[in-house]
Amino acid sequence: MPDYSAFTFAFAILSGVCAASTATNELTRVHPRSSNVLGPSSQISITNGVVSPDGFARSAVLAGGSFPAPLIQAYKGDDFAINVVNQLVDESMPLDTSVHWHGISQHETNWADGTSYITQCPIPANRSFVYQFNPGSQTGTYWYHSHYSTQYCDGLRGPLVIYDRDDPHGDMYDVDDETTIITLADWYHTSSIDLGALTVQVIPNSTVINGLGRYSGGPSSPLAVIDVEEGKRYRFRIIGLSCASWFNFTIDGHEMTIIEADGEETEPMVVDSLPVFPGQRYSVVVTANQPVGNYWIRASADLLNRTFEGGLNSAILRYEGAADEDPTTEEGPYDLDFNESLLVSLDSGGVPGTPEVGKADVNLNLVPGHTTAGDLFNINNVSFVDPTVPVLLQILSGATHASQLLPNGSVYELPHNKVIELSFPATDDLVNGAVGGPHPMHLHGHKFWVIRSAGNSSYNFDRPVMRDTVSMGTQGDNVTVRFVTDNSGPWFFHCHIDWHLHHGFAVVMAESPAEAAIEQGNVVPQDWKSLCPANLTSSGS
Repeated sequence: MPDYSAFTFAFAILSGVCAASTATNELTRVHPRSSNVLGPSSQISITNGVVSPDGFARSAVLAGGSFPAPLIQAYKGDDFAINVVNQLVDESMPLDTSVHWHGISQHETNWADGTSYITQCPIPANRSFVYQFNPGSQTGTYWYHSHYSTQYCDGLRGPLVIYDRDDPHGDMYDVDDETTIITLADWYHTSSIDLGALTVQVIPNSTVINGLGRYSGGPSSPLAVIDVEEGKRYRFRIIGLSCASWFNFTIDGHEMTIIEADGEETEPMVVDSLPVFPGQRYSVVVTANQPVGNYWIRASADLLNRTFEGGLNSAILRYEGAADEDPTTEEGPYDLDFNESLLVSLDSGGVPGTPEVGKADVNLNLVPGHTTAGDLFNINNVSFVDPTVPVLLQILSGATHASQLLPNGSVYELPHNKVIELSFPATDDLVNGAVGGPHPMHLHGHKFWVIRSAGNSSYNFDRPVMRDTVSMGTQGDNVTVRFVTDNSGPWFFHCHIDWHLHHGFAVVMAESPAEAAIEQGNVVPQDWKSLCPANLTSSGS
């Protein structure tokens, strides 16, 4: 394999200007490149290092030397070339790695999706691999994380934003840069290898916002501070970097106007609380229209005590001129609840296919389950197990039908250019049902139309929200989505509670595998093949 680590990867200088008009003046919006911000052509070293985001010191898996990992900034249409260099040495955590670019569709670049054992062999220690892709017309808020075992729970997770110089909502806000990104994450004091071996529910030790937080009984470690100036409007990009927890996000005294969900612009929706599940992202506009002071930012976590005492589950919104002190603001009341079924994508158009339930070209009912023996999750009674040969490599080696693809029973073959309808009923309260919900379900390679949302019994075939990660809801819900098979390749569909994925909560959508074999066979780089042991690739393309 060529020694890519010897190459010099120039950081692209993205100092372009995005102008937007307001009623009073013409604003210039610049996205500066700070020391912990990378461009689309960059090198990221994956290392071990001791960090203490909540005041408890532990060895972690770090991208770019930090948790969260550095922000990757790009503009619409940019080419990405990210050289991932694996320098891991701490054997208490996984030593192999891969990096998934969550929400990027990877059209014609399935090989760069970064999903171990689905689209690639993992990157061994002391090796590197260059992910090259172009997101095309995609813009908005994304993130990247390890997709090897439960490694991202040890720290390898960070934000990725693709800015649009012609943002259709550009006149609604004044500030949108690295200072307005808000990452919500759970944090663990124990290695993911040890936690992944447990057969009981894994509970995080703390909530960290922008990499800072406190744990119950711990020190009063620093909290994240979001600085604002009275009168300005801020586009906060809220990213669910969590391994398990979902958060109810609020800012004392301030309403939020949703303008984006999972990289899709939406019709503005005003809320005062927002549920953020693992893998989900939102952009909200917040106007600094309150008296100068400090205001609590709250992220109530479902898996932790829902308390904010002592700064737990909290960060600070600080107005310019306010004292450097903790807020004294009170939470609530909350009258503008979020309702996903009312969220409308700006340009999604109508849902493809016949506007009736079960009338798509292919209709799949994916019923989740759980068995206490081994704490295994399953979909349609099959628990996912990583194949020894990545699914894409199997396809390139001549296996082009579900019956030929491993793992047996977990691969669903989908025909090209057809409308697919997936329904996945919540089964929490059933015997052998999938406990531990609500489960956030993520589809690689696509955004989907959410025609039935959690908490809603009706179907919307008009203009539902499009996204790539959706909550399955609770018992009685039957969340249903549609997408079109216009992106050949094997795509993972899984619960984004990483402990559940680790225990089998996943399937693979093998989308037009014969076409994928031709398309990907012509573009996979030699270095992709060299990640796999020679005996696996000797019969491959």
